[in-house]
Amino acid sequence: MSSSSPEGRLLLDEPAPNVARLVIFNPAKRGALDQAILDRFAELMPTLTARCVIITGQERNFSAGYDIGGLPEVAPGADAQQIVAHPFAAALDAIEAYPYPTIAALNGHTIGGGLELALSCDLRLASEAIKLGMPPAKLGLVYSHTGIKKFVDAIGAPRTRELFFLGSTIDAETARDWGLVNRIVTVDRLSDEAVSVAGQIAANAPLSQRGNKLVIAAVLAAQGALEPDVERDLMQLRLDGFASDDFREGVRAFAEKRPPRWQGR
Repeated sequence: MSSSSPEGRLLLDEPAPNVARLVIFNPAKRGALDQAILDRFAELMPTLTARCVIITGQERNFSAGYDIGGLPEVAPGADAQQIVAHPFAAALDAIEAYPYPTIAALNGHTIGGGLELALSCDLRLASEAIKLGMPPAKLGLVYSHTGIKKFVDAIGAPRTRELFFLGSTIDAETARDWGLVNRIVTVDRLSDEAVSVAGQIAANAPLSQRGNKLVIAAVLAAQGALEPDVERDLMQLRLDGFASDDFREGVRAFAEKRPPRWQGR
């Protein structure tokens, strides 16, 4: 596929027995998650039967996050929640629902939605030179409570606050210290290391792998359960953010490559 293509692709191969590898291919946009890639995740994950799935990027890109630059102008009254959140949530739900372990092999910078996608996998291996970051504060975006919960589960509330409030990036060593990644590998070894780890996982008892994954997910879900009225309030907060002038300004400023002019409304 040419780098000039308007849509990204999700490439599939089998680098080892019982191991599937999905490659985010959108080089023109540094692996940004556009509608085509997100839809493909949602369609493809339920059809796989591999005992371990690797998700990685192409060349030196993992993912620059949700394809904000590909958004249409978000006009007042437009359903930005439908435009932005639903395709992304469907893709991540499909990854999290996969019954066997998944590995994110972070071969390049991993930003925003790309980082949440990586955190939706069970394990993360990172190239030593990458940066990781969460920039919703720079876009006027209120992040989903389900997404933030993943970060709190993985790195605790203080580190989650630092990641989201600053909106800056951290290096791979800091990410490992925080618990965002499990291992750091040199970029030339990352692919082989991911396949090796996936092969070890795939060789273990499948009933055990499925069962343990379910148990871990259930324990985490029980720890983070919210009262229904609280969850409704948090969802409304996010919807209000999508409807705000600041969100429209954040998207516009990103497209125009200029600092946003926040109004607080």
